[in-house]
Amino acid sequence: MGIYSKYILPGAIGWACNGGNSREQREKVIPLAHGNVLEIGIGAGHSLPLYDRIKVKHLTAIDPLEKLWKKRKTDLADLPFDVEYIRGVADHIPAGSNTYDTVVVTYTLCSIRYIDRTLQEVYRVLKPGGKLVFSEHGLAPDRGLRMWQHLINPLWKRIGGGCHLNRDVPAILERNGFKPDNLHTGYLSGWRPTSYHYWGSATRIP
Repeated sequence: MGIYSKYILPGAIGWACNGGNSREQREKVIPLAHGNVLEIGIGAGHSLPLYDRIKVKHLTAIDPLEKLWKKRKTDLADLPFDVEYIRGVADHIPAGSNTYDTVVVTYTLCSIRYIDRTLQEVYRVLKPGGKLVFSEHGLAPDRGLRMWQHLINPLWKRIGGGCHLNRDVPAILERNGFKPDNLHTGYLSGWRPTSYHYWGSATRIP
């Protein structure tokens, strides 16, 4: 692991993932989670205070960057539900099938290397009819911007920790067994290639 990946990238990710748009988007979707919850790519735990304290029974968090998790500001003792952190990757979730009521993923699907394998794991650990709650940037509907996203993407992945600018989020979800049933889309403020967003929830099709 180089100096950039080890020391600079984690901080940059933490800053970007708690910026204005990211915070506002999390406030829209995190409260949708309920029951036994798994959050993929929890990072520094910016989502922790946004969970509905009545609806959530237990939260399991998985992320490969333990350094970010240790920087969280929320005291776990202040939360009314138990939180378990697992250092790992989402394409191999250490949980039994049909374990979770909700899986939460925000600004993580863009950077997961094995996206289909990961979503197949999410499908496996979710209960039938369970919800995948998400907020992600992705492929824009406008032809000109899509062209730029495709053009810039190879370089962006190298400097952005594997982040993709051009993932078609609904199509990826659908081909892995999820039906978007509360899907919102639109341009947000910010750098144009990352400004088109998808957010809401999708149901695991039995």
